[in-house]
Amino acid sequence: MLFGLKIKHFKILFFIVIAINLASSCKNEPSAGYNTFTNPSAGSSLVSGNDIDIKIDFAKNRKIDSVVYLIDSTKVAIAKDTLGLKLKTLGLKLGNHLLTAKIYQGEKSDDITSNIIIFASKAPDLYTYKVIAKFPHDTSAYVEGLEYHDGFFYEGTGEKGKSDLRKVNVQTGKVLQQVKLDTAYFGEGITILGDKILQLTWQEKTAFVYDKNSFKLLSKLPYSVGREGWGLTFDGQKIYTSDGSNTIYFMDKNTYQKTGSIDVFDDKAARDNINELEYIDSGMPGSQGKIYANIYQTNTIVIINPETGAIDGKIDLTGLFSSDYFKTDWDKGNNVLNGIAYDKIGKRLFVTGKKWPYIFEIKIIKK
Repeated sequence: MLFGLKIKHFKILFFIVIAINLASSCKNEPSAGYNTFTNPSAGSSLVSGNDIDIKIDFAKNRKIDSVVYLIDSTKVAIAKDTLGLKLKTLGLKLGNHLLTAKIYQGEKSDDITSNIIIFASKAPDLYTYKVIAKFPHDTSAYVEGLEYHDGFFYEGTGEKGKSDLRKVNVQTGKVLQQVKLDTAYFGEGITILGDKILQLTWQEKTAFVYDKNSFKLLSKLPYSVGREGWGLTFDGQKIYTSDGSNTIYFMDKNTYQKTGSIDVFDDKAARDNINELEYIDSGMPGSQGKIYANIYQTNTIVIINPETGAIDGKIDLTGLFSSDYFKTDWDKGNNVLNGIAYDKIGKRLFVTGKKWPYIFEIKIIKK
C-alpha cells in the first residue's frame, strides 16, 4: 500500500503544471519573458499560523495592471503593484494547498501556480499508560473495530472466512451474539449509530448496516469513501472513517455519503496508516472531543483534533503486550495493537490487539 507517495505525487503534478505554463509562455512571447513564483517554491512546508511570504518574478517589459491571489480557488488578496505580500495560513486546513496568482496585463491574464504543505502548529503532547484492569478476549478475533456500549463490547473482526460482528460479555469474553460475514468479505471497522451498527469491509467496496439489538442485516451498501475501508467512529453528529492514508473522511449519518475530510499531520510530517478510530468526548464544559486512532503496525495511538487534523497527543503503548506471545514472524507482524473503545459513563478507556488474549483498561499519563 503506497500511501506515502500521496504528497510526492502532488508535488510532481505541480512541477508539471509549472513546466507547461513556462513552456507555453516562452512559446507565445519568447522575447518578453514570463511570470513565475520565486517564493514559495512548489512543495514548501509551513507551520500553521505562519504567514506565506509571496514573491513573484514578473515578466520584464510588461505592464501589470493587477494581481489576484487565490488559495484553493478562493480569492484571498488583490494587489495593484508587483511588490511581495504575505498571506495568512490561520484557518487553513492542514495539508496541501494550491496557490494561484492571476496576473492581469491589459486584456490578457496569466495564471501561475505553486503549492504549500501546512503542518500542525505545535509538537504533540506525549503520554504513557498505566494498566487498570484486563479482561479475557477471544484469541480467534482479528480485531478491526471495537466499541463499548450499554455494558458490552461490540467487535468487528477481519480475515476472509472468519469475519464477523459480535457482542461480547466484558467480564468473561464470551460471545453473546454474532453474525458472520460471507466468505467473500474481509470485515473492518464498526461504529454504533443509535439503534444501528455500521460495518465496513476492507477492499470489497461494501458496507453493512445492522439492527443493534437483533443483529438483523438492514442494508448492504456500496462504499467508496476513501481507497479502502479501515476504521470508523461516530461523534453523535457525523461519522469519521479512515482508509490507511493520513486522511480521515466525514460521512453523513443518514446517507453514509462523504461530506468532507481532514488530513492528519503533526508539526513535522503527515501521519499515514491511520487505522481504528474512537471519538472520545471528555464531557467537560468547553472541551472539544478528540479522535483517538491506532497507527497500524505500531505501538502508538495518536490523539487528533477533528476540526484541523492536528495531532495533539501521542500515547506510547510499548510493553502493553509482548509480540513474543505469537510464534511466527507473520503472526508477530500482523497481530498488532488495534482496537480502542471508551466507556462514556465510567470514563474508562479500553485497548486491545488482533488475536490478543486480553482487552486492557488503561489510564493515560502525560510524560
